[in-house]
Amino acid sequence: MRIACLQFAPEVGKFEQNVQRAERVLDSTVFTALDWLVLPEMAFTGYNFSSLEEITPFLEPTAAGPSTRWAQESAVRYGCHVTVGYPELASEATGSRYNSTVTVSPDGRVLHNYRKSFLYYTDELWAQEGDEKFFHGQLGDLGFVSLGICMDINPYKFTSPWKEYEFARKAAADNSPLIVLSMAWLTRLSPDELALRPFDPDTETLAYWLERFYPLKQITSEQPMVLVMANRCGHEGEVYYAGTSAVLSIHNGRVRIYDILGKYEERCLVVDTADAPKFALQHSSPAS
Repeated sequence: MRIACLQFAPEVGKFEQNVQRAERVLDSTVFTALDWLVLPEMAFTGYNFSSLEEITPFLEPTAAGPSTRWAQESAVRYGCHVTVGYPELASEATGSRYNSTVTVSPDGRVLHNYRKSFLYYTDELWAQEGDEKFFHGQLGDLGFVSLGICMDINPYKFTSPWKEYEFARKAAADNSPLIVLSMAWLTRLSPDELALRPFDPDTETLAYWLERFYPLKQITSEQPMVLVMANRCGHEGEVYYAGTSAVLSIHNGRVRIYDILGKYEERCLVVDTADAPKFALQHSSPAS
């Protein structure tokens, strides 16, 4: 399967400029016969809204707003599935709002609208928890897939036990061959550290992600499980993002990296999972 992660640096509240920025990155990318293009969480609206009042003008109707239309047009243009994150207004009457992703087929049909299950502090200012606890199921011609959004891989509200591994255990129980996350994951690096080696990944963030998928390392199977982390980069005010989008393989306890982006790199990462991964990681035990 040929999978692309579009890592770029959107700015909060600048929808049209963010679309143009994403398309410039795509226009500079050479790819053919793509199966799936995955964009970050809240890709075109930006993420770091400070209140419900601030985000309200950018809320979009369920799988029918400008982000979905862009996904549909791009799916037809590139002949592939497209997943994009957006802030959803499900009902004006009830005020139901979600941090969501929509996935469309190569012919532009909406296949699934997923709503983030575990909310980060920023989400809690305006959104409510999704009504399905993660998504694990058939997703068109992509086959059986697990979908999540960023905070979904963390302990619930950062209060449940670390080793509950809610998202990872569900994916492991379902033996999901393909796990895909749209993200707006922050970094603990300073602006100076980000700028020092922008094309190197944030190794602390990568290590954390892998710890949160430790249950997958316990599975014995004939085929690897493919893990797609589609993050954003850049900053919004004083909030800086980790970049480091990656496509990984987890197979019988071993972790390999098909390819990975830098922490401050705007680029479309394209991986063919039929190819051999570029890097291998040493085994590590889970954190306590």
